Amino acid sequence: MITTDFVPGSPCWLDLGAPDVGAAADFYGSVFGWTAQAAGGGNEGDGDYRLFERDGKVVAAVGKLTEEGAKSAWTAYFHTPVLDDTVRAVEQAGGSVRGEPWGDTEFGRLAQLTDPQGAQFAVWEPGGFAGFQAVDGPGTLGWIELMTTDSPAAQRFYGEVFGWTGQDMELPGGGGTYTMVTPAGQSDERMFGGVMGTPELFASGENKPYWHPVFVTEDCDATVAKVRESGGSLSMGPEDAEGVGRLAVCTDPAGAEFVVLKPAEPAG
Repeated sequence: MITTDFVPGSPCWLDLGAPDVGAAADFYGSVFGWTAQAAGGGNEGDGDYRLFERDGKVVAAVGKLTEEGAKSAWTAYFHTPVLDDTVRAVEQAGGSVRGEPWGDTEFGRLAQLTDPQGAQFAVWEPGGFAGFQAVDGPGTLGWIELMTTDSPAAQRFYGEVFGWTGQDMELPGGGGTYTMVTPAGQSDERMFGGVMGTPELFASGENKPYWHPVFVTEDCDATVAKVRESGGSLSMGPEDAEGVGRLAVCTDPAGAEFVVLKPAEPAG
C-alpha cells in the first residue's frame, strides 16, 4: 500500500503536466471532488502550479506543460534522502536526466528523470515539504503502475536505483506476468505498485513506456460516469479483477491516462 510514511524509493508525490491548468483543475474537481490551490498560497485557480486537495489534505498537483512536444501525463515522484546520489545511480544504471536537480533544502529538491525504456519519473528530496498528505482512500492515490516494453529490464533498473524487490503474479487467461514492487527492506504491506511488460502497446512507436496512477474510488461505475460527463474517455472497463477490485482505465480531456479502482473487500 502507499503511505505517507515515506521511505527511500517509495512514492511521495504526484503531479500532472497539462496544457491548460484551469481545465485540468475543473476536470479532476468534477471527478474526484478535488479543490485547486495555488502553490504557495493565493486564490483557488491562480498560478501555473496548483495543489489538489481533498478534505483539506494535499493529494497531488497540476502544472503547465513546459517541455517542447510533451504530452499531458501524470508523473510519479519517489522519495530519496540524497537527491544527487540517486541521480548518479540513475545515470549509472542506464537512465537519463531530463531535468537537472533544482530546489532548496528549505522546501525540497527534485530531479526529472527517464528510465532506459523511456518512462519518465522524478525523485524528491524533502525539506519542509515531504509529499502528499492523504493516500489509499477515496479520491487519493492507491497504487501506481509502469507500462513498459521490457519488464525484466525495467525491474533491474529500478532495483539498482532504489533497491526495489518484486513479486510476480501470473494474470488469468494468459494475460502475462504482473510484477508487484516493494521498497528496499520493507514488508509486503508496503507494496505500492506494479510493472507490466506490454510491448504490443508500443509497437507503433507512437507511444513510449509510462507510469500511471491508480486512484481509489468508492464506486467505480459512478466515477467513470463523472469522467465521461466531464469530457474524459474510457479505454478499458469497468471490469472486475479477482482479488483486486473493480477498475477502469480512463483518459482525461488532454490525454493523460489514469486508473480508478474500487478495491476488493478483504477476504474473510
